[in-house]
Amino acid sequence: MELPAALRQAVDTLLEGVPLATLKQAAETLSQRYRAETRDGRLHLADDLAAKAYLATRLPATYAAVRASFTAVEDARNDFVPRTLIDVGAGPGTALWAARDCWPHLAEAALLETSPAIRAIGSDLARHAAPVASTYLAADVTGRWPDLQAADLVTLAYVLDELPPAEIEPLIDRLWALTGDMLVIVEPGTPAGWQRILAVRTRLLTQGAHLIAPCPHREPCPLTEPDWCHFARRVARSRLHRLAKGGDVPWEDEKFIFIAASRHPARAAAAARRVGSSSTTFGSAADGQRPCPPETLRSRRQPARSIADPTRRQRLQSGPPARLGRCPAGLASVHLSETQVLFGNRQLIFRARILSIGADDPPLSSAPIKRVERRDHPD
Repeated sequence: MELPAALRQAVDTLLEGVPLATLKQAAETLSQRYRAETRDGRLHLADDLAAKAYLATRLPATYAAVRASFTAVEDARNDFVPRTLIDVGAGPGTALWAARDCWPHLAEAALLETSPAIRAIGSDLARHAAPVASTYLAADVTGRWPDLQAADLVTLAYVLDELPPAEIEPLIDRLWALTGDMLVIVEPGTPAGWQRILAVRTRLLTQGAHLIAPCPHREPCPLTEPDWCHFARRVARSRLHRLAKGGDVPWEDEKFIFIAASRHPARAAAAARRVGSSSTTFGSAADGQRPCPPETLRSRRQPARSIADPTRRQRLQSGPPARLGRCPAGLASVHLSETQVLFGNRQLIFRARILSIGADDPPLSSAPIKRVERRDHPD
């Protein structure tokens, strides 16, 4: 996933003239604070350089996570067409741009942000987000807010990890009070981020919210530690992005977790479709990925073929799909078809998830991956 063209061009303009070494050092400092979930009373984006380092190294990933979360909402509630947005802890306007891309009818956005540095940058970027009329408002996430009317869509992205746990529930109550229809909260896809989302989920259920995504049921999450639920989105890296982070590959995977809740219920079939989609992953301490619930899981792998001569003919092989489990609400079951292939000394695994709607329905598609033959070219 890439940033929208208008946003990417505006970001490139803002970063022109910033020395790479300076940007790289600021990005490293910012990364350390985020990874440690530092709460020392200082803002992560306290100055202009930190804000620009965020644009270069974090905005593409957080945009991808928020945009993917909105896609899940759109699939579950295709009747949801927001025209107004309130984003709390808006940063450079990530949720604004993601919502604008997902819902073209979005007309107004109120963006609350504490940091003067990122607020100034976000205001500059928002000028390119026409036709949405955007207003940045100076406000602390846990402090006093301006008088606001309820909005169709309310968002909070990558903010809870910066707050003391005791301040989360009061914040959720304030966000829900401003929610005219949909509330979406996104967090880093870490075990700690998952626990925060579970706390949000519990609080929203006590408020009578309808859970929309990723799981539309009201039952307790069946995953238990050390496993945790998270999602992944592949993000394209620009040349500056790679240089600022000291990376070599032109992409990175952003892991995130989110929850979407509404004052109106979702259609069950649409919600189930998202549970079984290929963009949904579930993490474990061993970096496994699997659908929940864990007690119904089983997997099958084909043995890897030995290679004595890396130039000999290789073959992709696959078998019929294996049922792995079903979602807690009983709305869908997920099947996995897995293929392994060896290229030289590299083993690649291709997986395809296949969804069944209904408890006993056959897979929507059960065709195995076609066999493909390749020849390695000798060096």
